[in-house]
Amino acid sequence: MTAEITDIRPLEPQDHAAWLPLWRGYQAFYKVDIPASVSQVTWQRLNDPAEPMGGALAWQGQRAVGLVHHIRHRSCWTVGDYCYLQDLFVDETLRGSGVGRRLIGHVYDIAAQNGCDRVHWLTHETNTEAMLLYDRIADRSGFLQYRHRL
Repeated sequence: MTAEITDIRPLEPQDHAAWLPLWRGYQAFYKVDIPASVSQVTWQRLNDPAEPMGGALAWQGQRAVGLVHHIRHRSCWTVGDYCYLQDLFVDETLRGSGVGRRLIGHVYDIAAQNGCDRVHWLTHETNTEAMLLYDRIADRSGFLQYRHRL
């Protein structure tokens, strides 16, 4: 099944009402509740051209059906920056329809336009449906993530 996506475009300040339900859906998917104050700062950063981060929405007509966020950062392994695809979410009724692939492709394009050497991302080990796509369009690094909260 292929979704009829009319447009994938960068976030704009007037997109907040379309972005927020998808952002909340992403949080529900991963069983987290990010405080509204953090989401507000995130929204501001996503729309600030001075920030190294950005995002896009996938639109089906007038309805936003997917989101992606990305962050450009330095690397000690390359001269060019890396692009971290931090968040990817597609409305559950359209998963498997190509929306996620197009959003990732959008990030690939943004990274290439900015001279990045790599796009990378994480997913939860239980996100097996998404991994079917990821295994077709990217290489698994073999690295495991460890973290320490401060």
